[in-house]
Amino acid sequence: MTRGGQKVCRALDGEPKQGYDGGRECSSRAFPAAEMENKEDGLCMNYAEVLANARECIGKYCKACPVCNGVACKNQIPGPGAKGVGDTAIRNYNKWADIRVNMDTLCENGTPDTHVELFGRSFKYPFFAGPVGAVNLHYSDTYTDMTYNDVLVRACAESGIAAFTGDGTNPDVMTMATKAIGNTDGCGVPTIKPWNIDTIKEKMAQAKASGCFAVAMDVDAAGLPFLKNMTPPAGSKSVAELAEIVKLAERPFIVKGVMTVKGALKAKEAGAAAIVVSNHGGRVLDQCPATAEVLPEIAAALKGTGVKVLVDGGIRTGVDVFKALALGADGVLICRPFVTAVYGGGAEGVKCYIDKLAGELADTMQMCGAHSIEEITPDMVRV
Repeated sequence: MTRGGQKVCRALDGEPKQGYDGGRECSSRAFPAAEMENKEDGLCMNYAEVLANARECIGKYCKACPVCNGVACKNQIPGPGAKGVGDTAIRNYNKWADIRVNMDTLCENGTPDTHVELFGRSFKYPFFAGPVGAVNLHYSDTYTDMTYNDVLVRACAESGIAAFTGDGTNPDVMTMATKAIGNTDGCGVPTIKPWNIDTIKEKMAQAKASGCFAVAMDVDAAGLPFLKNMTPPAGSKSVAELAEIVKLAERPFIVKGVMTVKGALKAKEAGAAAIVVSNHGGRVLDQCPATAEVLPEIAAALKGTGVKVLVDGGIRTGVDVFKALALGADGVLICRPFVTAVYGGGAEGVKCYIDKLAGELADTMQMCGAHSIEEITPDMVRV
């Protein structure tokens, strides 16, 4: 943020708010990642400013809460809420909060290495921006899916991570998303809805043309009304149907929306290179378990198979990222807070949030005795 022609920075220590879970959404300590990346021109806008800016333009449904726990929006759809009674998104968040980290500083001192490898690419951090669609409907028309993905993909790539992009009935959404990914040397993951096979083939061709390093499908989007009502029908896929789609990708294929061991093994059978343990943020089925509840058993079932395990749902801080890795995940997706970051500061807002996550993750690793992502083990958390 610029004021009087100069960059302004301060620690993320905004005024306390009622119901504000400061431990999970903000920190008063300086973030090493941000300091190292911005020595020449000062630190970026802080997270409190990102939230404040977002509240001015994000629309009437999302409140850009200091803690994105699903309580304020609950079952608000249109909007960022969850389906039915709206408690699945809340449960996602709360179950990560129930897990505690085990401090251990009786270890060799050193700077934690947060790098992770995924499908032959090296990323600076083990977290990624998750896909989101219809931002102009669920948030505000400050952005369209096309302009949102353009900002998100570029900003994530510049900060050393990748963004998963959304899909929609408007063909321009996939066209512009894949264009943005192509402009970042394929540093992004187009996420295709489970359409009918002819539509999938069209969108897959666009995805491959972008040079993306992987393609995803959010199979749990089968619960979305606009997919259910399509002709020809779209939605759930059999193992055989999914295997056909995997072959079309001609690159690592990620199945997003797996919540059971049985589902994970089906995805493996179909040839998936990775899965995302996800309940679509609670937006497609009411009364789901939280992703933190099912992650350990799914990760255990896929251990040694070569199938990567990613997870999303209620993960909001670098501490949460650490918890997910300790429970067996290879990486993490975060969605709603990235929407707030884009609306609150564009590319600079995205960088601010990434730096916040990175600093929290590195600090937790150091305080728990993990010097690399590979050294994060289940005994470093208390479930």
